Amino acid sequence: MKFFHLSDLHLGKIVHEFSMIPDQEHILGEILNLARSERPDAVLIAGDVFDRSVAPAEALRLLDSFLVALSGMGIRVFMIAGNHDSADRLSFAAQLISSAGIHIAPAFDGSVTRHTLTDEYGEVDIFLLPFIRPVMVKKAFEEEKIENWTDAVRVALSQAQRAQGRRSVLLAHQFVTGGETCESEEFSVGGADNVDAAAFAGFDYVALGHLHGPQQMGLPQLRYCGSPLKYSFSEVKHNKSLTVVELKEPGNIDIRQLPLTPLRDFKELCGNYEQVSSKAFYDALKRDDYLRITLTDEEDQPGAMQKLRVIYPHLMSLRYDNKRTQKEGDLSLPAGGLDALGPLDLFEKLFEDQNGQPLSQAQRDYVAGLIDAIREDAR
Repeated sequence: MKFFHLSDLHLGKIVHEFSMIPDQEHILGEILNLARSERPDAVLIAGDVFDRSVAPAEALRLLDSFLVALSGMGIRVFMIAGNHDSADRLSFAAQLISSAGIHIAPAFDGSVTRHTLTDEYGEVDIFLLPFIRPVMVKKAFEEEKIENWTDAVRVALSQAQRAQGRRSVLLAHQFVTGGETCESEEFSVGGADNVDAAAFAGFDYVALGHLHGPQQMGLPQLRYCGSPLKYSFSEVKHNKSLTVVELKEPGNIDIRQLPLTPLRDFKELCGNYEQVSSKAFYDALKRDDYLRITLTDEEDQPGAMQKLRVIYPHLMSLRYDNKRTQKEGDLSLPAGGLDALGPLDLFEKLFEDQNGQPLSQAQRDYVAGLIDAIREDAR
């Protein structure tokens, strides 16, 4: 039995004020083309279907067209909510559309939904566990001792009754301990939301969602497929792909990745303003990609973002790497600390550390006048 494993579509996401809808429409089109050639039995979507609980209309329409296309090819879909989704909203009319082969997990109420498919090797049970928090599981199992996220998953999965000799697949959206993270994901402070991999033992394949980089979690059957698109510059080095899983007889599983090509990639450029605004620099780019530019000029360039967007219309972010930014947060103070500095001296020290040069005499006189005026008003 062949599956496509997807997750973290984040439909409707906005990155640095840029809507990702055109990019998402393109990548879902690529996935549909792969579905036509690969003919999977089912598509597994392991959460974070939308980027926020109340999805915008264009994101709803995009998901609708994607599911209709898969259903039209006779490909079943199994989908769960992630931490960005509203499980109740995502599963609206789930019972009705299940007749079209689209199966969406309801909000967690203590039970784990199961569906069964059959191939030449026998039956395969597919279990759907939407994103859960300990408080949700405690509400359903008041008598159980649930002290952390691992306990919560363990107790929830105790309801997934697996038959001996039958293959089983689980969809889950959690942070498994040891996973490699990036900036566009959300986690609890101190790793409180970590789930031990042992909590998922016993399944032939666990289709995980939540982490945006494709990665195997110790065992081949425990895997994050990653997001199909980059959503932050911490993902610049990711190679986005579609995970294809083929279950054969029990214990025999084949996993491969098919590369995905985005409409626009995420890239980083670095240089001084004169360099990055030159025609030669621009001509060296092969695509109209999303960019983060790092300027190395010691002086800030007035209106640099607006000017550079004329050249690079998909410039998302602009930052500086110079003496000032390298010293930010690293103020050197005298032995007596803050108490050894008066207000004017403290301001002068801050200005010099942030700008790489001292106050001019005119600036110093101006600030001194302001301090005197504030003191006068405070009397």
